Amino acid sequence: MPSLTVPTPTSPFTISEEHGQITRAEWSSGGDDVTPLLQDAAAQVTAYFDGRLTRFDLPLDPGGSSLQLRTCDAMSAIPFGETRTYGEIAKALGAPAQAIGQACGGNPIPLIIPCHRVLAASNLGGFSGRHGIETKVWLLKHEGAASLLI
Repeated sequence: MPSLTVPTPTSPFTISEEHGQITRAEWSSGGDDVTPLLQDAAAQVTAYFDGRLTRFDLPLDPGGSSLQLRTCDAMSAIPFGETRTYGEIAKALGAPAQAIGQACGGNPIPLIIPCHRVLAASNLGGFSGRHGIETKVWLLKHEGAASLLI
């Protein structure tokens, strides 16, 4: 599976593609494949961190169950700088909040599918990206959602 690593302020970020769609992203190093899709994805990630992009426009295939796909769609619909709770997404999808939390944690394309914008009812919730909650806080501050952290 071709992958490309992009330097970011939060640590190296590797994006992978398969069959013309982004299928995985993670805070790690090691990808140096150059394909048009990975170059586009890398440019969009760089633009996001530079403050020039608020919504990714890439072909995505997160895979998974029907609930996983619906949860990924719901997360992708959360605008830049805004958040939703697991409970709000659960209500909208007619699913238990715990299942939504598991689907968020199982998101294979974090950042691009913005699971960092999903919070617990009374705290930040978790984050599966490198450095965990510290990265989630960094991303929320970057998006201007810092008032939610007080």
